[in-house]
Amino acid sequence: MIVCRKIPIPLTPEGGFGAIADDGTMILNEAAVKRTGLNREQINYEAGKVRAEIKQRTLRYKADRLPIRLGNRTVIIIDDGMASGITMVTAVESVRHRRPKEIVVAVSVAPAIAVDRVEKLADKIVTCVTADMPKFHIADFYRYWHDLSDDDIIRYLNQWQVWQFRSKIEPSQNR
Repeated sequence: MIVCRKIPIPLTPEGGFGAIADDGTMILNEAAVKRTGLNREQINYEAGKVRAEIKQRTLRYKADRLPIRLGNRTVIIIDDGMASGITMVTAVESVRHRRPKEIVVAVSVAPAIAVDRVEKLADKIVTCVTADMPKFHIADFYRYWHDLSDDDIIRYLNQWQVWQFRSKIEPSQNR
């Protein structure tokens, strides 16, 4: 699991001007920074708030789970969709530091411009829908859309951990 969050634009939090990963990797969308006119102090302030949120979520989500070694493995980074792609670029860069054999990005929906941005860094990218439209919103591609709560995420992680444990002791029954 990678805890990676966009850095929201002040007064327009649905938009972002960069992203930060739990290992400290931070990538700014220089065009968005220029467009919004943010100065270094404002960038640092917003990034500091995101770092605090990432730290809190990392503690909650990872709890007593040991980090997984990614060296010489194929890593698949999954998300429900990409908007600008900057958060995924940050996640890919974060994983790249751990020297995997290959990084595959799998998202359900993305605008073509985000796919182009991520293709430059990931070894492969897979999308169900790649759209070319002026205003792209991930939620528009779902019948029922809602953000997961931290409790939902922890519950799903725990279920996955139980499934993983069972598949190791009862491999023939889980096929």
